[in-house]
Amino acid sequence: MKKFFIKTFGCQMNVNDSEKIAGILAENGYVKTDSIEEADVIVVNTCSVRAKPDNKAFSFIGELKKIKKKKTEAVVVVTGCVPQKDADYIVNKYPYVDILMGTFNFFKVSEFLEKAIKGEKVKEIVNHYFEDEGKIIPSISPYLNNPYIGYVTIQRGCNRFCTYCIVPYVRGRERSVPPEEILKEVQGLAARGVKEIHLLGQNVDFYKYDKYTLSDILYMVAEVDGIERIRFTTSHPAGFDYSIVKAIKEIPKVCEYVHLPPQSGSNRILEKMNRGYTREEYLEKIDMLKTEVPDIAISGDFIVGFPGETEKDFEETVSLIESVKYDQAFVFEYSPRPLTKAFKFKDDVSKEEKNRRLRIINEILKKQALKKNEKLKGEDVEILVEGISSNNPDKLTGRTRTNKIAIIDRDDSLIGKLITVEIDEVTPFYLIGKIKQPAGV
Repeated sequence: MKKFFIKTFGCQMNVNDSEKIAGILAENGYVKTDSIEEADVIVVNTCSVRAKPDNKAFSFIGELKKIKKKKTEAVVVVTGCVPQKDADYIVNKYPYVDILMGTFNFFKVSEFLEKAIKGEKVKEIVNHYFEDEGKIIPSISPYLNNPYIGYVTIQRGCNRFCTYCIVPYVRGRERSVPPEEILKEVQGLAARGVKEIHLLGQNVDFYKYDKYTLSDILYMVAEVDGIERIRFTTSHPAGFDYSIVKAIKEIPKVCEYVHLPPQSGSNRILEKMNRGYTREEYLEKIDMLKTEVPDIAISGDFIVGFPGETEKDFEETVSLIESVKYDQAFVFEYSPRPLTKAFKFKDDVSKEEKNRRLRIINEILKKQALKKNEKLKGEDVEILVEGISSNNPDKLTGRTRTNKIAIIDRDDSLIGKLITVEIDEVTPFYLIGKIKQPAGV
């Protein structure tokens, strides 16, 4: 029995791509294993959005030399954003890699695997998307990491060209999946028992296919029987509009959660980043969200130490965070990325200062999250029970509609079900509750 192992770095879209690759391998008779030593095929799906995941991927690929030495017939596959920009480096540095494929052609893994098994080295990096990509990829049945949660990529690529971001160079231009293909994929997942759909895109709110926009897709997916929850990510503030807010407000299945990354609170830095909106415009959209959907949970991303960021610029970011009051957010120290415009900027904020700014923001966010979560004490919330907690086998874990992690006592009959939980304890990062009853009963 042939086995495969997949290691995924990066965003939910990479997770979705890995599930598609795993689905192809499963169709070809391979069985998934959690033991890399047992694997006949080892797939590394890489991320290059920042230096840290880039370096983690290279470190992981380096460790595979030992595995390959013990099991010479094992096929090592490297895909994702890193080979899209560094294929030649990987070929020279890691000669034991058998297959190199990028972000545009990962769905050809079966074809490449046939060649590698015969002893051929495969390096297939293309810098364009395939015209029929919007039909091919949705038609691949994914190997679901969680049988109740399905990722559906509806938009790929980016036309924004933020000066710090490598995505347009490794993921290509924006293109949207035909609505009928999205619907077929969601229906297929529902038939398999999936309860929650995550609609994905590099900039999901820039989805555009003929007359269809993201809000149209939300209404359409909500009509699919069996799907009980819908989420979407990642939104770009420049593309986020009232039609999306209206859909969140009107469609019961759409969860009250939006990830809307500002990156900075300084207009000077936003302009230097080429983000396409001002601080004031961002805050207007936040106000619109909170007014129309009072229970909305908002998360964001921030970059500290962008070239030229002064203390005043940083303080403006802090004041934006204090104004919005995020439920959660992710903060990153700026790291120069090759190919981008900002790569030529002087990286003039010291590592120590970047780290100081990151710690300050994280402390504010932690306090905000705790304060918001404390309001849930004694409240009943709906969660989708996702499975056994990775930290405690005696507990189950799930998520609220507002994307907060909730921990409950273990009862395996509840996995995959929507239930009502009364929140007893809270931390900044998760909730602890007791089971009341299945939601709606």
